[in-house]
Amino acid sequence: MGFNDIFNTDFLNQFPTQTLSQILITMGLAFILGISIAVIYKRTHTGVLYSADFGITLIAMCLITAMLIMCVVSNIVLSLGMVGALSIVRFRTAIKEPMDIVFLFWSLAGGIILAAGGYILAFVGSLLISLVLLCLRDRTYVHTPYLLILKVQDSQSAADLSKQIKDKTKKSRLKSRTAHKNEIELIYEVRIAPEEDLNIVSDLEKSDGIKEASLISYNGEFLG
Repeated sequence: MGFNDIFNTDFLNQFPTQTLSQILITMGLAFILGISIAVIYKRTHTGVLYSADFGITLIAMCLITAMLIMCVVSNIVLSLGMVGALSIVRFRTAIKEPMDIVFLFWSLAGGIILAAGGYILAFVGSLLISLVLLCLRDRTYVHTPYLLILKVQDSQSAADLSKQIKDKTKKSRLKSRTAHKNEIELIYEVRIAPEEDLNIVSDLEKSDGIKEASLISYNGEFLG
């Protein structure tokens, strides 16, 4: 078969179209897989605010990708046109969390594999990915990262609190020290167990020279 035969009508008609039952099965499985990915995302999310819209985006992306790939594999003309159309599309939405990229790619890959007929691969692979993410999440965040914000009266109080923080936390690091006329503001990056987050604030508030103590969940880079 020569190059010119590619554009022959008989050649183009060789590509079968999807039946209604195949479309319903593929889209249904894509919906189930998308929901599973969204659930794992919610379970492993470690940011300050969980976005329900992002979970819906994962489901929709899996469905849209499956629909798109079914169209591509059914007709070579549409596949060539789709490549050209997608090559000019630019998405400029900033991804703040690195793990969000993993879930986006997972949803995209799941839709592609399902549309290609790899039902077992899509679900078995997704099951293994889910187990890995859940295991890594539970292992990594045994001691949760926090920002501890303190306002103290003077330098002596700041030095005393620094010793207490080292004793009460798994790890700690002074990130910022701001001196005002009547107080000093300290920001520590600390690692503590989740069940101890209230105890450390209560203990520090009882110390002499402290005016205010705040503990904020921290989802950025933290102590390794």
